[in-house]
Amino acid sequence: MQSFLKFLLLIAAGTAFGQPYPSKPVHLVVAFPPGGPVDIIARLITPKMSEALGQPIVVENKTGASGNLAAAQVAKSAADGYTILAHSSAYAVNASLFADPGYDAQKDFIPVAVVASQPNLILVNAEFPARSLAELLQMARAQKLAFASPSSGTTPHLTAENLFRVRAKLDITHVPFRGAGPAVAALLGGQPPIGSLAGSAPMPHIKSGKLRALAVSSSKRLASLPDVPTLTELGYSDMEDYTWVGLFLPAGTPVGIAQKVNDAVLRSVQGPDLRERLDALAFDVTAAPLRETADYVKSELVKWAKVVRDTGAKAE
Repeated sequence: MQSFLKFLLLIAAGTAFGQPYPSKPVHLVVAFPPGGPVDIIARLITPKMSEALGQPIVVENKTGASGNLAAAQVAKSAADGYTILAHSSAYAVNASLFADPGYDAQKDFIPVAVVASQPNLILVNAEFPARSLAELLQMARAQKLAFASPSSGTTPHLTAENLFRVRAKLDITHVPFRGAGPAVAALLGGQPPIGSLAGSAPMPHIKSGKLRALAVSSSKRLASLPDVPTLTELGYSDMEDYTWVGLFLPAGTPVGIAQKVNDAVLRSVQGPDLRERLDALAFDVTAAPLRETADYVKSELVKWAKVVRDTGAKAE
């Protein structure tokens, strides 16, 4: 009888193993709360990915520790393609910013796609008197100021640290939040009145006049904000920084599954309707094949490790 039961279990296991991926809903774990670039991209792309894969994609926001809680959870998940991590460029920063982020960025994940990216903005509450970056820096020399970021380890945090501490030699206090949504809410309330954020979350409030952008970290001005100068234009060279949104699978996931997820992303971003919505939020589509994606993430780990060293940034 026991032999027969073992035989049935082997048949069941073999049948399940032989099912083409995906044969059930896929779980997408978003490392930051609603309102920020990672959540925005996740919510925009999952319906298209679901169509491409032929299965529902269930989105869950798992926040905390600059995205490390979600990453650590997914790193321990089964390497079967049914749990995907959606993270920001903080993934590349946290590897060197935290002594132990809870995972190994180079060994525990397969980078599947860097879906989109956008530059960071230095901005202020509309009631704040500085109307240019030069005026803001001048004020910071005369009084104690603070700036908001989505969290320690995000590229907006490091962009501001590099600008204020390394380039301008100023001591402006960093106030980290649990995502871009809460940081924008604080900025709208003037607590603190200065912020460094990726473009999508504050963009509606910049357009409405409640927030004022003073500089952008892109290589050229944004079409949506043509009057906002780049940091390079303002004399701060080599500060072309971007917040990107990437999808990752646990290490050990079969390459065929990783390829299917990558294909689903590439198909999803080709649609003109999605591209139009991303353009309106100042996102550039950056999705690429698996090898290019892996190479890019590797280069970002090197880049941000240097910025962490140069700025002396600490996890808060």
